[in-house]
Amino acid sequence: MHATTNAVPADFLRAWPVWLVSALTGIAAAAVTELYGLAARALDIPMSAGNIGASAAQPITIGMFAMGTVICTFWGTVLAVLLARYATRPARAYVKVAVALTAVSLVAPLGAGDTVTSTKLMLALAHLLAATIVIPTVARRLWHAPGRNGQR
Repeated sequence: MHATTNAVPADFLRAWPVWLVSALTGIAAAAVTELYGLAARALDIPMSAGNIGASAAQPITIGMFAMGTVICTFWGTVLAVLLARYATRPARAYVKVAVALTAVSLVAPLGAGDTVTSTKLMLALAHLLAATIVIPTVARRLWHAPGRNGQR
């Protein structure tokens, strides 16, 4: 007599559309980054930052971490869908572009005017936190997208 199992496939994400995986991952990252921001508030990290070159900082209000993450994930989702459709190797292309864009995104918090160092570092870490949630999950889904010429 053989035992049977109803095992979940090792990668259930492959059955979901790229846009859905990216959107759901973005929502999860938004929640995590917002909680991170709330934790930073509880640790008394100053919650005000200026734009690059600004002489005055503006308050970082509750919800801004989540909003920023959702906006960036929206554009990342557009990128992922386009790469899934047109790139020869969608996962590889996505990782390269997403990592580069994450690096570029660090310029804003690290170069923020009228902003204390602890806030700059906390904001930069929020960018990295969101990226470490979104990029690997979307890349894993894109690995299953055949891309142009059937390559991964």
